[in-house]
Amino acid sequence: MAAVKNGREYLSHVTETLKHRIAQLDESIEVGQKEIEGMHEYYWENYTEMDQYGYENFDNQQALLHEINASNEKIELRRRFRKMMDSPFFGRVDFCYEGEDEPEIFYIGIANLAEENGGLPLIYDWRAPVSGLFYDFDKGPASYQAPLGEIHGDIAAKWQYKIRGGKMIYEFESDVKIDDEILKAELGSNGDVQLKNIIRTIQKEQNAIIRNTSDRIMVIQGAAGSGKTSIALHRIAYLLYHDRKNLKSSSVLVLSPNGVFSDYISHILPELGEENIREMSFDLFAYKRLKNVVSDCEDRYDLIERQIAGLCDEKLLKEKLSRDFLDRMEGYLVELEDSLMNFRDVEHRGVVKKEQEIIELFYFKFMDIPLLSRMDAVAEYFIDEVETLKGFDLPDEEREAVKSRFYRMYETRDLYVLYNRFLRQEGFPSLPQVQYEKRKLRYEDVYPVLYLKYRLETQQEDSGVRHLIVDEMQDYSWIQYLLIHKMFPCRMTILGDKAQTMEDETQDVLKFLPKIFGKDIRKIVMNRSYRNTMEVAKYANHLTGIEDMELFERHGEPVDERTFSSTEEALESVLEKWLNRREEFETEALIFLTEREAEHAFLYIEKRLKEIAPEAENQLCYMNRDSQSFKKGLTVTTFYLAKGLEFDQVFGIFEENRESGLQCQAKYITATRALHELHMYITDTSK
Repeated sequence: MAAVKNGREYLSHVTETLKHRIAQLDESIEVGQKEIEGMHEYYWENYTEMDQYGYENFDNQQALLHEINASNEKIELRRRFRKMMDSPFFGRVDFCYEGEDEPEIFYIGIANLAEENGGLPLIYDWRAPVSGLFYDFDKGPASYQAPLGEIHGDIAAKWQYKIRGGKMIYEFESDVKIDDEILKAELGSNGDVQLKNIIRTIQKEQNAIIRNTSDRIMVIQGAAGSGKTSIALHRIAYLLYHDRKNLKSSSVLVLSPNGVFSDYISHILPELGEENIREMSFDLFAYKRLKNVVSDCEDRYDLIERQIAGLCDEKLLKEKLSRDFLDRMEGYLVELEDSLMNFRDVEHRGVVKKEQEIIELFYFKFMDIPLLSRMDAVAEYFIDEVETLKGFDLPDEEREAVKSRFYRMYETRDLYVLYNRFLRQEGFPSLPQVQYEKRKLRYEDVYPVLYLKYRLETQQEDSGVRHLIVDEMQDYSWIQYLLIHKMFPCRMTILGDKAQTMEDETQDVLKFLPKIFGKDIRKIVMNRSYRNTMEVAKYANHLTGIEDMELFERHGEPVDERTFSSTEEALESVLEKWLNRREEFETEALIFLTEREAEHAFLYIEKRLKEIAPEAENQLCYMNRDSQSFKKGLTVTTFYLAKGLEFDQVFGIFEENRESGLQCQAKYITATRALHELHMYITDTSK
């Protein structure tokens, strides 16, 4: 069947094969479930009669586990095949091996498919070595890296297909790279409530990043709309496919901006045939680590709101997140080795540990243990000594009482107090001296305190994380990257866009990342934007003075710029445009600078909809930092929560008299969210 030249005929054959394989799996899963039920029944009926040493019990448990795992694998394979029924393949390469006259035909899809297990594939997974031919070469000489070495030959033909609902929409032969018309059609379609997979349109330069397995740390500086997040997730899917022995979905962690973004990307890996991965914001990670130190912590969004309101000391913020501040903290940690301690003799049950002996244990034997955890090791050493001499184990309560006597040799073990002491010593404003319940760290203090905790206490490393994805890399400071480096000693994919820094000034982290991660870094710059129409992209680039971006040629409506005398007047215009055209677009956004402005606008529109269009109320959504899902319709939100997302149509409303550097960044981020149409409104209350 591989010799079939017609894609429609091949689709028919593949569809029948899928139906056959699914039916086989249905039957096999049913048999397996009955076998599992029978094993459960046998176990409970015969449990009391099994041998006293537990051998039979163990054997039964292992057999049951094996059967359950086999059943789960079949269920997962059936799920994959059912998904393939919608669109089994999207590409084809006719490849003539070196020295051969007739080409071998390779159809490429989302997953492998053969007529029987272990048979020659009818469809090859997009991540298979041979599939690289489709992405990397035009007609003519080509090669791919197989397990046994590099395979050379010639591409005789390349085909592209669009299949939906099991029906062939189109098929055509392409003599060149993945056709721009196909890419244009994909990009020109309406946005979804979730990020699209890009396997049909992966470009050569993107494919090189996705299939990179050699670099331990890959840093992608990508322009807005360059597809960097998609590429990072497709790279994870590729790595999971090629390194199943060492890398599982559960061992991948994404440090994402917020819950909505997590929802936005959550389906990508399952869509590519892999299980989902863990996602968490770094701010939430920090809060969880510090909840025994303070009752609450500001997050990045609290800081932004303070900055906009002019309630943030920018100079102090930059100082506290700087390398110099960290160096001064390291000096303070050296001083603490002596200044924090008050050694004395300890006696228990007639056994005495002299002060000098404790000092020797503390500074020599256990010197590699962090300062605030070191006395625990000394206490355990003494307790072991007592138990050995007395010939019995001390009760738990007695052990804790002995330990507390050692802990009292610290002047304090309270990290909040120790950090405050450092601030005063270095001439910085101190934190309020309050009880735990009233302690709330400002954002600029969160990561210095976390660093202090990391340096002073033994940490349980998240060893389960084998690959870390850091998104929006431009928003992380020196101290945050240092913590990431220490806490996650694993492979990483780091990505972002310096132009989308949520500061008055752009931050190019590529300049200092090598100083933290060393020579392990592979830096890649992606300057081609695919998301926006040329009209929107040129407008956005003009806002920040970007000149080196390559734009994909897709045209749309000019950017709609207007000035209104009030926010309410601007909102009425938004309402009119949205209500008149909401059937044209799946996703739309109304974006503001601050949370207060966004909330006010949402309430205003909600009230107006009750009056003029109650049927549209369910299409209106307010997205704040606690939101967990991305919805269709009109989403009202702030620029910082819209980062990473895209919408068919975007409305931005900003005040005329607030032309700060941060507002300029906000406008750029707002503009680059628009796939097709952009409306930028200014409110000038002076008119």
